[in-house]
Amino acid sequence: MVAFDFQRIYHSGIRVPDLHAAMDELGPQLGVTWAEPVSAAAQPVWTPEHGQQELPLKFTYSCEGPHHLELLEGPPGSVWDGRERPGLHHVGVWSDDVAGETQAFLDAGWSLALAMCSPEEGFGRYTYVQPPGSGLLVELVASSALPRFEAWWAGGSLR
Repeated sequence: MVAFDFQRIYHSGIRVPDLHAAMDELGPQLGVTWAEPVSAAAQPVWTPEHGQQELPLKFTYSCEGPHHLELLEGPPGSVWDGRERPGLHHVGVWSDDVAGETQAFLDAGWSLALAMCSPEEGFGRYTYVQPPGSGLLVELVASSALPRFEAWWAGGSLR
């Protein structure tokens, strides 16, 4: 049985077709401000279907927490594409051992939807895992990134 600590959930990822339009629409209505948007021209992604690739990705987080909102605008046909299926996409959880926790989920029958790197390369700093029979996606994110995120949410840059 996989031990899952729900207290480490720190964000909900939302796919949107237009990052800036979503920021303008959701921010005032939800009472949140947004961290400086990130435009990653080449976000590393490994999927079982397509192997290693680099995808453009735009994203931001709400500055307010402890539970943050993440807005994601991905390219057409990607896991982050919000043009056809916008809305809640995943929950993000801090992980002290992304590779070990990912493997524990896989051993329990979950599937690997995507990772930063291939399983042979240890998955990288994040993975998305999915239980059988459910549309839920759980993103495991290396907790070593927390200081960078805290600085970003406080008005700095994520990079």
